[in-house]
Amino acid sequence: MNSIQNMKEENGPFLQLLILVFYAIVGLVAVSIVALALIYFQYGGSILKDLSWMTSSNPYYLPAQRMMLTAQQIGLFIIPAVLLAKTEGQKLDVFYGFERPKAELLFIVLLIMVCAVPVLDWVTQLNQKMVFPDALKGIERWMKNAEDQGTETTKSLLKMNNIGVFIINIGMIALLPAIAEELMFRAGLQRTLGRMYRNPHLAIWFAAFIFSAIHMQFYGFLPRFFLGAAFGYLYFWSGSLWYAIVGHFINNGYAVCAAWYMQKNNIPLSEADKSLDMAWYGYVISAILTFLLFRYFKNKTE
Repeated sequence: MNSIQNMKEENGPFLQLLILVFYAIVGLVAVSIVALALIYFQYGGSILKDLSWMTSSNPYYLPAQRMMLTAQQIGLFIIPAVLLAKTEGQKLDVFYGFERPKAELLFIVLLIMVCAVPVLDWVTQLNQKMVFPDALKGIERWMKNAEDQGTETTKSLLKMNNIGVFIINIGMIALLPAIAEELMFRAGLQRTLGRMYRNPHLAIWFAAFIFSAIHMQFYGFLPRFFLGAAFGYLYFWSGSLWYAIVGHFINNGYAVCAAWYMQKNNIPLSEADKSLDMAWYGYVISAILTFLLFRYFKNKTE
């Protein structure tokens, strides 16, 4: 007698979203407890009484900050995406799409990220000029304080006095977030929202909005928002998460490499915050080239 084995049908998208959020909360709490335990054994019990070290620029606390940031990436992003695929009874590579990337398309992703630098710089300038009405000045001050605190913590992490720290930062700031955040926001969230709204473009931009908002860096919201949408389209058009991961890695890796170069040449890290100060047509050319490269990538994947 012939038997037909039915494949397990996926849960509904709304339930998937709830499951993803639940796993994110549980994963973050569980991994953070492990990280804090390791930090406790390294620094002693006093470090748990005052958690201001998490945003401190004191180099003494850098190992602890790196440990917590790594734990957050794993617990909040990697674990939920992996467990969602397991819950649906599917292999990770099949559920999310990890088709082997093609060298030509990877090169196009590299060109996209390079050509987009000026136009993203222009968007960043616009974002940083954001001014709130008088009634919301309190919110504006809070956002600026949070931004300044985040900037100081980032600069502290980017201080590299040897090649070992540089390699650690490439792994922690470039590689791990590229894998973790793309798994969560593109593979997990965007895929689920696409099933929920049945509109891939709405899913891409909504996932990009959440991706940018969760970083809590308001004066860098717009460039990160557009980057998130760019990674979303790379994933949607190709069906492979690798292109989004590589694009994300290039973006973050460039920041680490630039900081390393500046320190090796005694250039203050504050110089990295300055705009390119390019003529207007430079930004236009950047936008046009980026758009054409996206079109080429889409056509090649189709």
